[in-house]
Amino acid sequence: MSVVEVEILRVILEEATQTPVVLLREKEGSRILPIVIGHAEAQAILIALQGIQVERPLTHDLLKTVIETLGGRVERIVIHRLRHNTFYARILIRRDGVLYSIDARPSDSMALALRVGCPILVAREVMEQAGTPADEPVEF
Repeated sequence: MSVVEVEILRVILEEATQTPVVLLREKEGSRILPIVIGHAEAQAILIALQGIQVERPLTHDLLKTVIETLGGRVERIVIHRLRHNTFYARILIRRDGVLYSIDARPSDSMALALRVGCPILVAREVMEQAGTPADEPVEF
């Protein structure tokens, strides 16, 4: 599968419904990929983007700690499929030389990726289906 690396540009609220949307931007390109996410995941992503320290671990902090405590390392996340307006992602974890691919929502995957500092990748096919040029308005 051919992929493109992206970065989180920002999290916005869609005006009409006040639904959070994360905007991903190609690192070596000009397309933007909008993905609708939940409010809790938006908060988790924003906390990580802003470097806010919380007193007790949030779910994504806990997941990071569990993976690392068990000797694993998150290598990357991949948003690999778009079907019926739903995005699908995988978290790729390496432990003892074995690569594990775990099904996950893109929003949870991104929140984890920000905490561990791993790349966020999007299948080229998904970017071609749902990405928009950066100079055009983003539609939901």
